[in-house]
Amino acid sequence: MNLMNSPLLVLALSFLVLSLAVEIGDTLRKRVSSLREEERADFGIVLSATLTLLGLLIGFSFSMAVSRYDQRKNLEEAEANAIGTEYVRADLLPTGDATRVRELLKKYVDQRLLFYTTRNQQELAKINGDTAELQNGLWSSVLPGAAALMRLWIGPTTLKSE
Repeated sequence: MNLMNSPLLVLALSFLVLSLAVEIGDTLRKRVSSLREEERADFGIVLSATLTLLGLLIGFSFSMAVSRYDQRKNLEEAEANAIGTEYVRADLLPTGDATRVRELLKKYVDQRLLFYTTRNQQELAKINGDTAELQNGLWSSVLPGAAALMRLWIGPTTLKSE
């Protein structure tokens, strides 16, 4: 079992370890004599510097997490827009090809949704394989219609023979 796939377990373990560290630190503090006045000033400087660095570390961590979330959201939005555009542009193809493209696009969307919701590595590998197969099917469905449109727009003499 991968520990990182169980965030609540990580939270509980972290809380337990940190509580144990507090107890050990408090026990050690009680055994050692208290700081003298000249040591207390130096300790205050070290404490404030440490807390400042901790604040920076937390700030950068949140900044990276937020930017990664925004990047993923933008990529998902771009993919959804591309799928929607292809669905609409299927009207340019002959009726049989357009119907096949729309069916394949629906299956493709289902695979992409599974990709974003699945955490199991074996299932992800299968989803990636199915997605690649659907992409190849989409390409083979679109290619003849696109070639025919290109022949109409450009002319048969400028295209290479297939």
